[in-house]
Amino acid sequence: MENLENLKRLPKWAKEILRFCSVNPQFILFGNIYDIYPFPREETYIPMTLTKFLGELLTEYGGYKSVVEFIPLEGFRILKGEPKDINQRSVVLREVYQTIEKLINSEERTAIILNFSSRLPEISSEGDYQEFMYRLFKLSLEANPKGNPPLFNVVMFLVEKDNDMPAWYSLENPRVRSIPIPKPDIEIRRWMAEALMNRFEGWNELDEEKKKEVINSFVDLTSGMYAREMLSIFQLSKREGLSVTEISEGVRRYRVGITENPWAKIDREKLLRADEILRKRVIGQEKAIQKAVAILKRAYFNLSGSQYSKYSSRPKGVMFLAGPTGVGKTELAKAITELIFGSETNYIRFDMSEFAHEHSDQRLIGAPPGYVGYDVGGELTNAIKQNPFSVVLFDEIEKAHPKILDIFLQILDEGRLTSGRGELVYFSESLIIFTSNLGVYEITPTGQKVQRVSPDMPYEEIERRIREAIEDFFKYKIARPEILNRIGENIVVFDFIRPGVARQIAQKMINNTLSKIKENFRISVEITPEVYERIYEEACKDLSMGGRGIGNKLEEVFVNPLSSLLFELMPPENSRVIIEEIIEDNGIWRLKGRVQ
Repeated sequence: MENLENLKRLPKWAKEILRFCSVNPQFILFGNIYDIYPFPREETYIPMTLTKFLGELLTEYGGYKSVVEFIPLEGFRILKGEPKDINQRSVVLREVYQTIEKLINSEERTAIILNFSSRLPEISSEGDYQEFMYRLFKLSLEANPKGNPPLFNVVMFLVEKDNDMPAWYSLENPRVRSIPIPKPDIEIRRWMAEALMNRFEGWNELDEEKKKEVINSFVDLTSGMYAREMLSIFQLSKREGLSVTEISEGVRRYRVGITENPWAKIDREKLLRADEILRKRVIGQEKAIQKAVAILKRAYFNLSGSQYSKYSSRPKGVMFLAGPTGVGKTELAKAITELIFGSETNYIRFDMSEFAHEHSDQRLIGAPPGYVGYDVGGELTNAIKQNPFSVVLFDEIEKAHPKILDIFLQILDEGRLTSGRGELVYFSESLIIFTSNLGVYEITPTGQKVQRVSPDMPYEEIERRIREAIEDFFKYKIARPEILNRIGENIVVFDFIRPGVARQIAQKMINNTLSKIKENFRISVEITPEVYERIYEEACKDLSMGGRGIGNKLEEVFVNPLSSLLFELMPPENSRVIIEEIIEDNGIWRLKGRVQ
């Protein structure tokens, strides 16, 4: 009766092996083959390697007398029983096959596990490997069940991926059964959590409700992880002196590999003045700044996605900045980075126009196995692995190939991404920002580009039109409404640069130039009001290109002429230059002034 109860507690893949030993003489087990697996015993579980687990499974529940493991370069090892006619030192594939053939044809019920089968082609010659596999293939067709009830003496290949086996081996061969070994499900993770938490100091002092809460937290936070990783988190937490109630911090440290948490070090007073700080760098975009500040405060308390689950591992925040070019979208991303981390070094930018081709996703996450660049990894996954505490900007997202956008589903929903090498990279400590020019222009059926919004429209109309264009793009043009759904209400529409704001931007740019001259050369430059007014008039004449357009015009009418004037005057250190006149001559701008 106890055996029957334990049988029910076996994982599904283990039950499938037992069920089909009377039908299939060979099995290919692939996937999570290097993990630890809980084997049910009485009212508990015993953690085991896969080969040890299979040895116990087949002898205790499958009716097998002996289970033997073959390890390349080492030979055979007896896991259970005492099989006859076995040369444990056999490593040459021809001799290995002869031993397998003897065991398969013996009357004693025997199972042979070929461990590390994915590595066999690498450590043997191609001819020897092909001959070995052909002989095993032929053996699968000729094998007969033994005993009563009839069972096959089985051969089990342990491989990392299903396609590590030759395609012809299992294709259209009903004698070979492929069984995936998945990562631990919620039941196994719960058992692991209960087994590990018992070993924490102070566990017995917790009441039952708190114990349940800690276990549920650990189970939810380790979704998608291996059992070995759960054990590593426990060991890391113990080594770093974390208490049993701080296991979520242990998971965070394991994921990102860094003990310090910059988010926890943000100065609260600085965050309270965030709108004031951001306004100094991004002028005239009040709504965008308010939205950014709200997201930063939410990120500080780690509340992103908390309405769905208190164990959410989504990114710290998501912003979708839309609007005309040159209005401060990229500048806001840089300003946020400096506000949080003290400098712009944690700012990572990807120009999505470079990812317009279907297979350019390999640049972000890395090439899959067997392709050029596999060992290099992806630009995005490498950057986050190196610094998980980052602001990640995806510029002009609409220019990327729709397939590339599918990558963001995993990032926005689960806070993680699987690289081309199969590694999990976590974005739970990152702030994700998208920018887009969607809705500013549209292409007519004749291919003509027309402007959908203009500076003479009120902001409310601009916002409505741009939001409509964004929805149309994701829902109908690329048929990815689920991406829009994950962005949610985090779309921020930027306004055009209005005349009053344009003067402030020009003033800031002029001051930056004058400050640089004073710092580098100890020369003070003063501009008369009349010259200032003419510079403003020229720089702010055309606002269609936003702040960048103002900067480009200032370079023409002020920065270049100022450089020429300084060369003419050659003012000494600690002197003062007064600019008294600005002149245009056939499109060439000049400044006149004197040293004082």
